[in-house]
Amino acid sequence: MCGYIGQISFREINTEKISNANDLLICRGPDKKESLYCNSKKNFNSNFDFNVATIFNRLSVIDLSEDAMQPMYSESSNTMILFNGEIYNYKELRRELESNGSRFNTNNSDTEVLLIGITNYGLSFLQKVIGQFAITFIDFNSGKVYLIRDRLGQKPLFYSQTRYGIEFSSNLKAIVSVKGQYEVDNDSLLEYLDIGVVTSPNTIFKNIFKLKPGEIIEFSFQNEKIERSSKIFWNIEDYVSEEQFNKNEFFNLFNNSVESRLVSDVPVANFLSGGIDSTSIIKSIIKSNNEINTFSVSYGDEKYDESYWFNQVASKYNTNHVTKYVNKLDIDSYIMESVEIFDEPYSDPSTLPSYLLSKLISSSYKVAISGDGGDELLGGYKRTNLALNSNKFNEKIISGLFNIYPAQFGTGSNILNKSKNFEEAYRSFFHDKKFMSLLGLENNKKKFSYIFEEESFSNYKKLALFEYRFYLSEMMMLKVDRTSMANSLEVRSPFVDHRLVEYVLSTACKNYSKNGKSLLKDYLSEDFDNEFINREKMGFVFNIEKFIYNNFQNVTQDFSELISLGLDISALKQLNLIKSRMNAHRIWKLYFLEIYLKSLRKIV
Repeated sequence: MCGYIGQISFREINTEKISNANDLLICRGPDKKESLYCNSKKNFNSNFDFNVATIFNRLSVIDLSEDAMQPMYSESSNTMILFNGEIYNYKELRRELESNGSRFNTNNSDTEVLLIGITNYGLSFLQKVIGQFAITFIDFNSGKVYLIRDRLGQKPLFYSQTRYGIEFSSNLKAIVSVKGQYEVDNDSLLEYLDIGVVTSPNTIFKNIFKLKPGEIIEFSFQNEKIERSSKIFWNIEDYVSEEQFNKNEFFNLFNNSVESRLVSDVPVANFLSGGIDSTSIIKSIIKSNNEINTFSVSYGDEKYDESYWFNQVASKYNTNHVTKYVNKLDIDSYIMESVEIFDEPYSDPSTLPSYLLSKLISSSYKVAISGDGGDELLGGYKRTNLALNSNKFNEKIISGLFNIYPAQFGTGSNILNKSKNFEEAYRSFFHDKKFMSLLGLENNKKKFSYIFEEESFSNYKKLALFEYRFYLSEMMMLKVDRTSMANSLEVRSPFVDHRLVEYVLSTACKNYSKNGKSLLKDYLSEDFDNEFINREKMGFVFNIEKFIYNNFQNVTQDFSELISLGLDISALKQLNLIKSRMNAHRIWKLYFLEIYLKSLRKIV
């Protein structure tokens, strides 16, 4: 697990800019930094006149030797790779490659498996890969550069194309630093204010993009020209079907997914929230007779504290458990720290507990396993149940009620989600049209592309696809990656294994969607009572309303960056009158964006 930055250009590259920009992502791989600056095509026997500059920051997890350092170059094939992530089946793939005559220079490197696999078998080799990855692959023979992102968007990769070349990085701000300038994209700004994130392929900036999940972008450098093409190598909707569900097959896949994520040359820790997902993973590990190291966060705030539950799990499975107790002063002091780590604006305040837990674990470990993705896999979100089972009303009635609903009272989702228009009803859980109107803005005109096109799919499968295409890939994975890698911690998520996703989507949903994650609840029922199994889902959150309203003056005293973008923030006073959690989220959304924009002034 690592982070990297690079530039490929027909012109000479300013390596000092690359080096300075690398300071923004060195936390992703602090163990070792390797620079490669080649302002000459002769270094790679290239027939194409472009220059290359890269810096790779390594977090050593698999094959700790110097031989496994990156960028990794093959003299025999004249190809090079930079790879951020982990390949969980690399040992099996290596054996397959060796049986077909491939020879390796390293003893145990998953990076070399990718380098040789893609070199010898092309991009189709990715179909065999199980893991999380953001890859840059350079073929100096053909003058082609490939940027590749994993199927479900676990690892980020950003890029910008100019007339003379491309810049690419694991960090968005790093590209801004290299360019030395930026311009906020208005459509992306509206999207962030509406849904709290900017969805791929766009970023908050004009002319800087992020790869979509499962995307391969090819750049061809020839005759002082750059041609770009793109394709998706994994389409999630291709796996939707209604085949017969087999419980044993599901748990074989689940246990294999967990077991494969334990493979490491360094010790592995575990996130433990006390919820169904993380508890199921702990049980799976225990069954394989592995010692378990678990970590949790406790706030001392009854409203959001889950210590009662995670202590039960730690006791039941006899784990080596550590709890970080966080008081009000701790929270206030970590707020700014947890916000400033983000390279792109993101409004979900659960970033704070995720950051704190990653910080705690990283003091002793480089790798941790989390339960992220379980709700998407097995219908665990409350909104899924509401959308499928609540009474529905005529769109005209819903529209009339929504129009008179006061914006400062909330999003109005409690009205819209009862619409007979199934698509609009579910979108209401994510959009905040009322907030946009408070800010005097038009509703987001940018195409929110996660739509319910597949008319033949059941409503449940449509919702599942929406959750994967949008919430998991664009929001959840962003949070997990940034909060962990800011602490030099690699997080592995068994429920995000594409094999599990494919299997569940291909089978009849009535077998696993009933009562939200009933499969895992049955799995845990022999170890825990009904109170534990069927309690209401809390989520990994903290008391954001207490922080916002206790610090309202400080939080809102300077929104100069937002004002410079033309935003009318006078609505803040209205939000402060009704001190709800939703209004605290809205204020946080503006606060986060203001801090983010201010941070850009330090890098350009």
